[in-house]
Amino acid sequence: MSATAHPARTAPDQPAVQVEQLQKRFALAHRSPGEGGIVALDKVSFTVEHGELFGFIGPDGAGKTTLFRLLVSLLVPDGGRATVLGLEVVRNYRALRPRVGYMAGRFSLYPDLSVEENLRFFASVFGTTIDREFEQIKPIYTQLQPFRDRRAAALSGGMKQKLALCCALVHRPDILFLDEPTTGVDAVSRREFWDLLGVLKRSGLTTIVSTPYMDEATRCDRVALIHHGKLLGIDTPSDIAAAFGRPLLAVRETARYKALLALRTYEHVHSVYPFGDVMHYTDAREDAPVARIVEDVKTFLFAHGFAGASVEPLAPTVEDSFIARTEGAP
Repeated sequence: MSATAHPARTAPDQPAVQVEQLQKRFALAHRSPGEGGIVALDKVSFTVEHGELFGFIGPDGAGKTTLFRLLVSLLVPDGGRATVLGLEVVRNYRALRPRVGYMAGRFSLYPDLSVEENLRFFASVFGTTIDREFEQIKPIYTQLQPFRDRRAAALSGGMKQKLALCCALVHRPDILFLDEPTTGVDAVSRREFWDLLGVLKRSGLTTIVSTPYMDEATRCDRVALIHHGKLLGIDTPSDIAAAFGRPLLAVRETARYKALLALRTYEHVHSVYPFGDVMHYTDAREDAPVARIVEDVKTFLFAHGFAGASVEPLAPTVEDSFIARTEGAP
């Protein structure tokens, strides 16, 4: 697949996105705006370079959607400053909006229109046509073409997301914001969607994507970990995983829940938590050799009746690093 290259239209030495101390608070229904409320973003600062595939990784309620709405000028911040493509998002919103592609977290196209009708409508909003922008949307449109006459409401979850992506691209934006685009779709559709993002990256399009799925972080150039409105760290996925800081063990046991409760009473435990079909364990002894920790944990489990347990060293993931950074967080 190929896609049309996206030359940056901002100064070469200026980031595609620059955010400084951005804040947003939502007042509670029974209080006035001056009486506190929910802090959705708490003095967030970061930059995104041109051509990056940049990810925001965090659970529901972390502040991802609020941040994206601020950056595409759908919300006004309570403090701080943000520029996108060299344009201040509040003061220059009219100039910014035609240059931004935005895919909301919820399916927001017209369900009673067909695939083709949705695309033609969104193209017309920006004064263009599908034919004129075909090379831009070709990688995605070719997958949608067999369903071009189908109502959007009748599409599968994965196809709905591809249609939404196509509509966000049809006016040839300079930057793309995708808010949890793979939430609620199957594993195959998730992989296909990220493959499409890889095609867009190779074309030079700056893409910022949010997701609650930690495994998707590896598809990004850099990721920001976000939790309760705060950034916990920004780095490449490999460096975030490498910064985990402690030996990590994978513990397998048929009676997993009972073994988990037992390990939480172990005198040297630092943390232990379920992770898929295993448990991830870290030890409080920072200087102990990994081999010794493995044997000690095995001995403890065997002594507590878990003779079939297996314990082995494991390379940490972005999710392990995220869990470690949120331990004890409010």
